[in-house]
Amino acid sequence: MGFTGIAVGAAMAGLRPVCEFMTFNFSMQAIDQVINSAAKTCYMSAGSIAVPIVFRGPNGASAGVAAQHSQCFAAWYGHCPGLKVVSPWSSEDAKGLLKASIRDDNPVVMLENELLYGVPFEMSEQAQSKDFVVPIGKAKIERQGTHVTLVSHSRPVGHCLEAAAVLAKEGVECEGGGVINLRTIRPMDIDTVEASVVKTNHLVTVEGGWPQFGVGAEICARIMEGSAFNYLDAPAVRVTGADVPMPYAKNLEDNCIPQVKDIIFAVKKTLNI
Repeated sequence: MGFTGIAVGAAMAGLRPVCEFMTFNFSMQAIDQVINSAAKTCYMSAGSIAVPIVFRGPNGASAGVAAQHSQCFAAWYGHCPGLKVVSPWSSEDAKGLLKASIRDDNPVVMLENELLYGVPFEMSEQAQSKDFVVPIGKAKIERQGTHVTLVSHSRPVGHCLEAAAVLAKEGVECEGGGVINLRTIRPMDIDTVEASVVKTNHLVTVEGGWPQFGVGAEICARIMEGSAFNYLDAPAVRVTGADVPMPYAKNLEDNCIPQVKDIIFAVKKTLNI
């Protein structure tokens, strides 16, 4: 609460602080500063006071850290106007989104994943340049396909890519979350998702958070409310974390987090195969 308040005040005074939480679960101690101070000040001051701050740190489940260290806050912070929320998967995402977040004049919540910190990714020459920035609010198609749209963010993007590789051997080509990597939760690039659904006629969303009021629920609602709904050949399917506090025991934890097999099952369900 203390260092978050200091950082928010520094942002109001013209600096661009980066406020790091050891885990976003601890950001609950500072939620008043994040929401009531950082997110609302520009609006309440009629645009005269900007709060260019980045809140960053590990988000979602790690490994064996139980319920108080395993919550995904993508839906939580994505719910709040005044914030921008980004959720990187690859090294390219992490570098480009952090730079964009620091340069943005709005408060940005950057939800990283602890289990990805030690995972190496290939970086293109463009991504390694000093001018490289990933625009906030723009999703990335990680894999092209024709049969089903997979949409995800953060670590589950990798699971989606693994599932897509397995399904491709069975003649099912995926596009989305393994293949549409959202990268930004708020503002959400629903145009990219809609364009893919129009092409594939099937939608599966994948996330590590809880199902109720989740990111997948928002995506499904947006698709239902828009023109892409008319192109769906089957109901959209959500793959989420289990609707329980995270257990400590490894076998129970594994059953609470979306796995590759769960994504494959969901794809086959929506395709009725």
